[in-house]
Amino acid sequence: MLQPKRTKFRKYQKGRAQGKQDNNTRLVFGLYGLKSLRPARLSARVIETTRRTLSRRLKRKGQVWIRVFPDISVSQKPAEVRMGKGKGGPSYWACRIQAGQVLFEIDGVSHGEAKEAVLLAAQKISFPTQFITEKIAFKEKF
Repeated sequence: MLQPKRTKFRKYQKGRAQGKQDNNTRLVFGLYGLKSLRPARLSARVIETTRRTLSRRLKRKGQVWIRVFPDISVSQKPAEVRMGKGKGGPSYWACRIQAGQVLFEIDGVSHGEAKEAVLLAAQKISFPTQFITEKIAFKEKF
């Protein structure tokens, strides 16, 4: 499971995932990628599930890069606990995703294989995403 080795604070405020991404919208490592279309919060468990889906669908032929990292601890109170008595303990790790941010990149496979794998992996993510290629990402810059 992805999580940071150490953080400045044990608990964080909720915050909001909002806005559009400026610098992580282009493909850097691979030819194909998965891009978010809306701001959201992505948990470490979903990132790992998506990574597994991609690598199993590609049958370990190509290479997969994860462009996001869960660095925010999300706290939850236990079930059936009364209000008050402070904030709950850290429950899981998540990262804030902005609209237009590249989540995963793939290289070393054909266009058809990459598209199948990304569309299968996109079903694991709870917000709308888009399959992008190097040509599409290059056009969006201008």
